[in-house]
Amino acid sequence: MLQVYVGNLSWECQWQDLKDHMRSVGEVMHADVLTGPDGRSKGCGLVEFSTPEEAQRAIAELNDTELMGRMIFVREDREARAKAGAAAAAAPAPEAGF
Repeated sequence: MLQVYVGNLSWECQWQDLKDHMRSVGEVMHADVLTGPDGRSKGCGLVEFSTPEEAQRAIAELNDTELMGRMIFVREDREARAKAGAAAAAAPAPEAGF
């Protein structure tokens, strides 16, 4: 797991605010605040780290911390894991060589 889901973000929180907060635990490769079709924040975001250990550290150390006046929660991005599992299931099985 390289990506975490961050919830309960302030409506004013931008991707740079999220990235700045998360970089205290590791190298942030990408941070995004999810928005609706109208461009308004959905109050959640995704952060991708350079290693699985950094993502785990974000969950352990940044869950229930304050960002822009709100207590955020950080957890594993379950959709990323589901996509990875689906991709692995769709991959052809390696041929056995004798």
